[in-house]
Amino acid sequence: MTGCLPLHCAFAFVRRPLAAPLCAFYVLSGLWASNVAAGDARVLEAATESTPTGAAAALRAGADAGTDEAGGGSRIGTRGAIKPGAMIRPPTSGPSGETPGVPSDAELEAAGAAIGEIVIDNQNMFNLEDPKEDVKLFRLANHLHKRTRRNIIREQLLFKSGERYSRRLIDESERILRGNAYFYDAWIRPVAYHDGKVDLRVTTRDVWTFNPGFNFGRSGGTNSTGVQLEEINFLGSGASVKLEHTTDVDRTKSLVEVSDMHAFGGFTAVDVNYANSSDGRLRDFTLNRPFYALDTRWAGGLSGRDDIQTDSLWDRGQVIDQFRDQHEFVQLYGGWSNGLHNGWVRRFSSGVTYDERRFQPVSTWTGVTAIPQDQRFLYPWVQFGLVEDRYLKFFNHDQIARTEDFYIGTTASVRVGWADSTLGSSRSALMLQSSVGRGFSNGGISTLLLAGDFSGRLEKGALVNGVLDGSVRYYLEQGRNWLFFTTLAASRGWRLDLDNQILLGGDSGLRGYPLRYQDGTARALWTLEQRFFSDWYPFRLFRVGAAVFFDMGRTWGNAPLAAPSLGLLKDAGFGLRFGNARSGLGNIVHVDLAFPFNGDTSIKRVQFVVQTEQSF
Repeated sequence: MTGCLPLHCAFAFVRRPLAAPLCAFYVLSGLWASNVAAGDARVLEAATESTPTGAAAALRAGADAGTDEAGGGSRIGTRGAIKPGAMIRPPTSGPSGETPGVPSDAELEAAGAAIGEIVIDNQNMFNLEDPKEDVKLFRLANHLHKRTRRNIIREQLLFKSGERYSRRLIDESERILRGNAYFYDAWIRPVAYHDGKVDLRVTTRDVWTFNPGFNFGRSGGTNSTGVQLEEINFLGSGASVKLEHTTDVDRTKSLVEVSDMHAFGGFTAVDVNYANSSDGRLRDFTLNRPFYALDTRWAGGLSGRDDIQTDSLWDRGQVIDQFRDQHEFVQLYGGWSNGLHNGWVRRFSSGVTYDERRFQPVSTWTGVTAIPQDQRFLYPWVQFGLVEDRYLKFFNHDQIARTEDFYIGTTASVRVGWADSTLGSSRSALMLQSSVGRGFSNGGISTLLLAGDFSGRLEKGALVNGVLDGSVRYYLEQGRNWLFFTTLAASRGWRLDLDNQILLGGDSGLRGYPLRYQDGTARALWTLEQRFFSDWYPFRLFRVGAAVFFDMGRTWGNAPLAAPSLGLLKDAGFGLRFGNARSGLGNIVHVDLAFPFNGDTSIKRVQFVVQTEQSF
């Protein structure tokens, strides 16, 4: 990559007095984490050796069960063992991990046990059997909330009564259920075994899904506000209905959206989006049956979009160019697969895409104007995808006291299409798109996730609008309530279309700076974060955490109309995290104070950031 960060620059921040204690803090915390992790493993080993036989067996059984009330555990794919460090995870609500008298998963599968009765236990938001939750307000909330219908839950299961028992399908069904925003968590447990059949209980815990109110966010020195009426689990059907009016740095928009990820009694997703804005309109429709499970044999879909808006180019937190962008997009595709074999899935897809962009000047813009070139591409394409069956269950990584499904296998996909000028495209081009990912973990003590993707066009042998993105994410468990996290993300562009910017600022991870602060043809951002997950559970509504962070990044290259790069930018800060334990409308609320170390003189010395994110 052009302009790679030299080693002496990567550690330049330690020369600043304010940052030196922060650097020492991270180094010491990493060393301390290694001792804590080793100590936790020794504690578990010692407890097993010194505990009476029955209690030791129960301890091991709890670990083997996957996620029990005593702290959960990690399962690699559907076959892996539990690492000792898994016992340091915090407790979560849900049924116990095993039922006395029911054979183990391995024994059930070896015996060819069939699935008997499937009991759907669709729990409400608050457990009124818990004295701390049996209060008037929570009873009223349970009464007003329409629980998810049992048939909606049953339709998402990958197994039926009479089929052979499979732990893999149970684990994957749990992941599918947890992927719905209207569930806090989901558990599937064997509860009885008789006559060669095993009965299962599917337990889900609902969250509050109705959102009438006012939204406020602040990032990069800019506010965003909105009012909305939203229900993401309409009458317990799993469908979502949203009416919204928002104002942000780009536009004011009024929107109506209806979506159902499990329409027609299966896994077909339908989404309709209709919006009018201060600078245009949006009409969007999607009908899609994806590869929803590892063993799904076919997929297909149709999507269309008609979007008119004013696009802005940014640099130093200010608009440097504006133009009108009309985007029309239609795509039809189909896919097939031979399913899961020996832990791997191979998928093949083919489709046709129509993608047209037309640009015009904006009469209200009085600055320098550069208009992107119109483009229209109509092309067939083929795609190959590879997926490995490897997952881990975590707690207190990107969420607070919730089960997190981390993918740690190998995944890759490649799509190639050909747009020909003789068939309606504005120019001939080879359309390229690919992605790759890989995870590594020793059972949860430390986890490394690698990801990358590439897209672009080959026109007359030259790469145009090529973008290569890569990221490294690393998690290190330091104890029951502490976790060290660091990530390095980088992007590189080649002959970018004018409307495609590579930006760095407060809205892209550099929290101490204005949004869209630096523009370039390449960027890199390194973040270090010490996370704390408290046991504080105020009003039985929020889980509370905190973070101390350091960000460092820069851009390279000469982007059109952009000022020269300011070099390496650094900030540090701290903040609180509020995990939504009872609502499906945004997972983590961030409240941060960030302090920039350098930049131009217009930057405020303290940035106050409030925003809702999907992760910690």
